[in-house]
Amino acid sequence: MNRRIYGLVIVFLALALVIGINYPGADAKSKPYEGKQQKEPAGKKEQAVKVDECYGCHAPIKELHKMGKHARVNCNGCHSGLAGHLKNPGPDTRPTTDVSWEACGQCHKEQFDSFMKGAYHRPARDEKSQLTSRSPNPFWDKLMMGHGFTKEHNLTRSHNWMLIDHYVVDRAYGGRFQGKNGWQYIFDSGRVFDVLVDKYPDSKEHKAFIPQSAAAANPVCLQCKTQDHILKWSYMGDKFEGKTTWDRTSNVVEVARDMQHGLNCFTCHDPHAAKPRIVRDGLIQALTRKEADTLWHKDPKHTNFKVIDMGLRGFTRKIAILDKYDTRLQCGQCHVEYNCNPGTDTKTGEPVKMTDQRTNHFPYKDVFGLYDHYVNQVNFLDFKHGLTGGLLWKAQHPESESFYNSRHAKAGVGCDSCHTPKVKDKKGKTFTSHFAATPKIQLKETCLKCHPKWTEEMARYAIDSVKAHIRGKMRKAEFWLSAVIDKIVEGKKGGLGEDVIKQAQDQHLRAHILWEYWTAENSDGFHNPDMAREALTKSVDESQKGIKLINDALAAKTAQK
Repeated sequence: MNRRIYGLVIVFLALALVIGINYPGADAKSKPYEGKQQKEPAGKKEQAVKVDECYGCHAPIKELHKMGKHARVNCNGCHSGLAGHLKNPGPDTRPTTDVSWEACGQCHKEQFDSFMKGAYHRPARDEKSQLTSRSPNPFWDKLMMGHGFTKEHNLTRSHNWMLIDHYVVDRAYGGRFQGKNGWQYIFDSGRVFDVLVDKYPDSKEHKAFIPQSAAAANPVCLQCKTQDHILKWSYMGDKFEGKTTWDRTSNVVEVARDMQHGLNCFTCHDPHAAKPRIVRDGLIQALTRKEADTLWHKDPKHTNFKVIDMGLRGFTRKIAILDKYDTRLQCGQCHVEYNCNPGTDTKTGEPVKMTDQRTNHFPYKDVFGLYDHYVNQVNFLDFKHGLTGGLLWKAQHPESESFYNSRHAKAGVGCDSCHTPKVKDKKGKTFTSHFAATPKIQLKETCLKCHPKWTEEMARYAIDSVKAHIRGKMRKAEFWLSAVIDKIVEGKKGGLGEDVIKQAQDQHLRAHILWEYWTAENSDGFHNPDMAREALTKSVDESQKGIKLINDALAAKTAQK
């Protein structure tokens, strides 16, 4: 009898595997990625088309396709619905474009598998400001009072998790998106809505649904997380009625529901030309500004590029093909300081709304150029501090600008040298790993390639030593920022004139920029320790100037009594 039951169980399990019965835990989409390609649930692949027929209407594609290694790749590799479109060209028969990782992974398997690898060296949802985190800051909520980042500000995980992590963070969508399997979502990778669920599917309202959360996301901040919508978004996110699906003013909930993949391969690799490229509109605009004032413009050895307008749908859509791979620019599409939200005009005091292009803006300057850029050139600041009432700036993640003129950069090291190094597959073939992570977990492939006399222990010690020094300077800057905030509040209560308070608020802003740049920068200053130390110690100076200004004014007022 036991044998019969045992046999039936075996048969049942075999059937379950064949026909996909959903016994508990059988859903492959909810499992951690295990190194096997997760194919798109697509139908039978279409027959190849004559590419010359496509070239007739798509001249930019012809130019790109003929120049690179993908010249022999047929259009059906990434597009479906081609036959109907060729018979009757027009918007109604427009082919579907596969924007998934698997579209590239079918040919670039090693890169795909490494990209999908889970980064378990760092916890999920690890807040930067907590005392046990990488960058502990007990003053965080006070220093950033009035900004959504006080609700949750986390360290990064893998690129394949980046869109998932963006959707669940408490500051972005007010708790709307949650893991299908509760906290088990932290092990799940793949498409967003295979992993997460919208808890409020009937609501288009963008608001806080759970306590101590914020609805701070907007369509521009999604640009760094995904390019799923690359064919639906115009250059700079301007609105073209009836042409663009999404723009800067779109309902971000609806935009988010339309996205699935974090960091698409084609963000950095042109799928037609198989050449390096950038697609992020704000960076392209910065590099082509008439002012010629970015780090790239001032670099005599900068990588050149060609801007191409790909817009055949009734609106402008630009890409830039690079002359060579340059990770400072490619990674700088996202690992960069940029503005992605409404704010206040520093000249008029009027609100800057998402209709304004300043809500999608890249300075592409280092920490010392940002005060003048935002206050005097762009006339934009992000938020009003909750205690001082002064306008402040919110940094994003300026790794590219920090690294640009660093010692490593001048020595020819790129972002890829440390974060996506060259490795060998099982057959001994060299390829670029797309598992983007700290070099501390892959020291042999990174640091020791240039420092062969070091051991792994020495390399880790060097990294930790630099970071420890800069973290110390960050903590000191935070102490004095807290002190200048208290002093401005004291000055207000003491009845000081508006002119004195404004001067102190300006000192606070200067000190804040020189500090907050490094809290957003994800290396604790390691990308450029010399610049980090200079900026953070200068932040202390600026805070102390503000404190002295208030103290002198209070003393003068007391003396007059």
